[in-house]
Amino acid sequence: MAADPEKCIKRLSALKSKRSTHENDWRDCFDLTFPERGGGFTSDVVDASQVRAKIAARLDSTGTDSARTLASALMSGMTPANSRWFALDVGDETDEERQWLDASADTIWENIHAANFDAAGFECMLDVVPAGWCVLFTDINRQLGGGYAFEQWPIAECFVASTRQDGRVDTIYRKYSISAIQAAETFGLTKLSAKTQDKVRNKPDEMVEFLRVIEPRKGYLEGGKFSKNMPFASLDIEVGEKHTVREQGFEEFPCSVPRWTLIPGSHYAMGPAFHALPDMLELNDLVRMEKAAADLAVSGMWIAEDDGVLNPKTVKVGPRKIIVANSVDSMKELKSGADFNVSFTIKAQLQAQIRKVFMADQLQPQDGPAMTATEVHVRVGMIRQLLGPVYGRMQSEWLQTFVERCFGLAFRAGVLGQPPETLRNREFHVRYISPLARAQRLEDVTAMDRVEAGLIQKAQVMPEILDVYNFEEAETLRAQYLGVPGKVMRTDKELLAIRKQRSEAQAQAKQEEQQKEITQAVGGNDASAQVMGAVMA
Repeated sequence: MAADPEKCIKRLSALKSKRSTHENDWRDCFDLTFPERGGGFTSDVVDASQVRAKIAARLDSTGTDSARTLASALMSGMTPANSRWFALDVGDETDEERQWLDASADTIWENIHAANFDAAGFECMLDVVPAGWCVLFTDINRQLGGGYAFEQWPIAECFVASTRQDGRVDTIYRKYSISAIQAAETFGLTKLSAKTQDKVRNKPDEMVEFLRVIEPRKGYLEGGKFSKNMPFASLDIEVGEKHTVREQGFEEFPCSVPRWTLIPGSHYAMGPAFHALPDMLELNDLVRMEKAAADLAVSGMWIAEDDGVLNPKTVKVGPRKIIVANSVDSMKELKSGADFNVSFTIKAQLQAQIRKVFMADQLQPQDGPAMTATEVHVRVGMIRQLLGPVYGRMQSEWLQTFVERCFGLAFRAGVLGQPPETLRNREFHVRYISPLARAQRLEDVTAMDRVEAGLIQKAQVMPEILDVYNFEEAETLRAQYLGVPGKVMRTDKELLAIRKQRSEAQAQAKQEEQQKEITQAVGGNDASAQVMGAVMA
């Protein structure tokens, strides 16, 4: 970590230069989808009048509606608030380990959605769809003394880089502004420069520019408890005074930076709005021409002869107006030549293409009669194919880093309890059971159903064919793929106990049956002996 503020500010300039080549495209994508979110790429301050002007310049809302549909589908498909969307495992875990991991996952999930994740996460998706990337900061809510706190950082303020071989973002520079009084509350009055302290006393609402730097720390102490010994270093700097106001550390990279489609040779990305941009621009121009043609169609267009009586420059056409001319032919209406049928056809085609790029044509409910089970299955499979590749990157760069960060915070806070000793120094994995993740495994479930149906049919003539298939393991996998809660599935220990009890009960019943048969046989022999005795007598 470069603790020197001047070096950090100098690197910020280099990062700005690298990012500047993409900003115009991001701005255009925001202008035609969510204009209020892209203002930071044109000016540091965005007021209501600027946003209103940008919204007014967007003459068709198809891009906005489609982008919001995709953002909502991503949020609800990956991180639904009504069901746990991830599980923790270490591979071949015991029943005791499984219980602790499931309980930990429940606790983390409950605390995630008890905090402000649903609001911050959705705002992140509103950045991902137009720009292709976002930034979510995860930490402890220090004001309340516990619980998670999530911050969606505006991407216009963020500059990212990577030191990893896989290219995942692990370095972020954020340039932001807060008021002097806010700076005093955040960092402490004595930590600020003398100039900013004076602003706090005399001009508390004046804005002060800060730079936050988070990047890997070289030569950190393994297992270090102090902030300056942790794997990731953090600096907060007053840009104007080049003064460090706070130095921290993080055990994990606290920012999740997912990317839609990587730009070659860059750490940044483009979203689906970039591919829909030509259609959205053309649609906007078409609607503008359509409005102009509609104005002509409503108000009309006229030709007038300057005959000495009629002055075309001053004549006004309107209801209850009298126009003085030498002849009725001095002024005539001209046809505009506009063909609205052509305009409507082209507009419908462009709107359909935009919805297709954003996948809104598949994500939105379809009009018409209710679909059959087969149609639903086909539709789910199509959505899975559309979102599957994107979901893979989002899973690794968004959910993986996010859950790891949440797990680390909860574990160090002692919220998860003491884990079994056998889990010590073992690496856990995040397994996703969200609707999108289950949709990706739906094909496996369908394949198992088909195999089982075929085996049962063949078993009618060849019973031994069932020996090739492990039905119990298949049911366990089917439950996992469909997102069945682990609590309803019995553990191996419980299964052994049930089967042992059943076996003992069957053995006891068989023994009782045998004893009954012996008793009956003995009783029959005694009766026969008594009859024979009576005959002999």
